[in-house]
Amino acid sequence: MKNVLKTVVITAVILFSFTTAFAVSESAVLFLLISPGARPAGMGEAFVGLADDATAVYYNPAGLAFQRGKEVTLMHANWLPQFGNDLFIEFAAYKQHIEGLGTIGVNVTYLNLGKQFQTLEDSPDPVGEFSSYEFAASATFGTQLSEHLGVGLGLRYIYSNLAPFGAGEEKGDGRASAFAFDLATLYKLPFAPRLSVGANLSNMGPKITYIDAAQADPLPTNLKVGFAYRLLNDKYNKLTLVGDMNKMMVNRHKDGTSDAFYKAIFTSPWTIKVAKTTQTGDKETQIEYKTMFNGIFSGGAEYWYSDMFALRAGYYWDEPGKVTFLSLGAGIQYSLYRFDFSYISADEGHPLANTMRFSLSIGF
Repeated sequence: MKNVLKTVVITAVILFSFTTAFAVSESAVLFLLISPGARPAGMGEAFVGLADDATAVYYNPAGLAFQRGKEVTLMHANWLPQFGNDLFIEFAAYKQHIEGLGTIGVNVTYLNLGKQFQTLEDSPDPVGEFSSYEFAASATFGTQLSEHLGVGLGLRYIYSNLAPFGAGEEKGDGRASAFAFDLATLYKLPFAPRLSVGANLSNMGPKITYIDAAQADPLPTNLKVGFAYRLLNDKYNKLTLVGDMNKMMVNRHKDGTSDAFYKAIFTSPWTIKVAKTTQTGDKETQIEYKTMFNGIFSGGAEYWYSDMFALRAGYYWDEPGKVTFLSLGAGIQYSLYRFDFSYISADEGHPLANTMRFSLSIGF
């Protein structure tokens, strides 16, 4: 999609340009990369190697393989609060174990992009208004192949409603849908029982088309790998360390075309050159290039006291995208209920500064 509507493009840039390095120019429906759940968010959004609650349906479906019972998780967050209160994200997940088969899960993510105004090409005055939103519904499954190895699968329907019309002479509009799937694994090392490692290759599927096939955009296929290490695990004190690496598996060429997802998994560049321009005089400028890893690192820790009170902290580091922040979180568990809270502490003016997530989980 090249020119659905200027206001929608601006909104998309505001929402996501800081989320994943260069992701706005690489793929569409980037709301799929917004990490749900206040508990993982409090640990810097690192959770693929742990994945031990219902949010595993997003972070690592293979984590469902080692879970029993049933659980419901609900999350709400006012997204980018400094841009207004009509930007928010909702997440709901449910998981249930089926004896002899594995554990199934379903989840829904809804992102409200707020009210938009329609303008004409020759005038900035609004001539109409509409609401923009995106959502995804997923079904997941995890099962154990052995005592230590779990595998997972996720299937996802995606709907994007950016605008009910196109722009100029375009025949299509700003609405589109697509399907995607995830493949995941989680391994608990038998020689190091406190250590587990996981991987999730998510959002694989055909490109999403708004206007026509020639302008189709790739989905944000993402590789997430990570670990969890249970440093303390006794009756009253539990301390877990986690770390993740995220890498966008999208390869867009200079002419605007992009590889199909099954090809981009192998052709997506692992390093990029970032240009930095410095002024050396009144007229002269100097361009310096720095090679960086084309990915994101995050890590954190979670401490539980007596399975009742939790404290969390994490750090998110995206050097190419120039996004770094500290996350903090807390949790309270009573009987079947758990309430979690997370907070992003970032520099003043950062779009994610003061973002708070609230989650309620019920196990039964």
